[in-house]
Amino acid sequence: MNVIRTSLPDVLLIEPKVFGDARGFFFESWNRRGYGAAGLDADFVQDNHSCSARNVLRGLHYQVEHAQGKLVRVVSGAVFDVAVDIRRSSPTFGRWVGMTLSAQSKQMLWIPPGFAHGFLVLSDSADFLYKTTDYWYPEHERTLLWNDPALGIVWPLADAPTLAPKDAAGRTLAQADVFP
Repeated sequence: MNVIRTSLPDVLLIEPKVFGDARGFFFESWNRRGYGAAGLDADFVQDNHSCSARNVLRGLHYQVEHAQGKLVRVVSGAVFDVAVDIRRSSPTFGRWVGMTLSAQSKQMLWIPPGFAHGFLVLSDSADFLYKTTDYWYPEHERTLLWNDPALGIVWPLADAPTLAPKDAAGRTLAQADVFP
């Protein structure tokens, strides 16, 4: 496994060791001992799976209490995945990192607690899996506005994205509940 620090040092790009032959492939998408040795020591409590059509944008989501770390990957299709640092005390507060994750690359992204997260579907559809370090609590969920000019996220969009009402009504960074 290869672990690469992104421009936000706490967000990690993970390239698993993939064993492939004529039958297909195999890789460990999670091994607590192996990933812990590589610097990702997490205790996951929930697995989630979403399927979305092209141009669906989900996010930017986070929980103000019960903050979640997320290990994300795509098992079908491709997405542009984004993490935003919303820890006020962080030297990278308000900065974002984005990258394409796909079933073909098998890369994963570790997004630690204290970050807002979202993705845009680039393929006809995408199956997106993610493990979380805490449970979902709808009363603590918040949404950072995906197109907040203060963030300046460069989404690879040709047209307006398809959004859920809660994502369209997200708050700007200046208005958002953030972490200390």
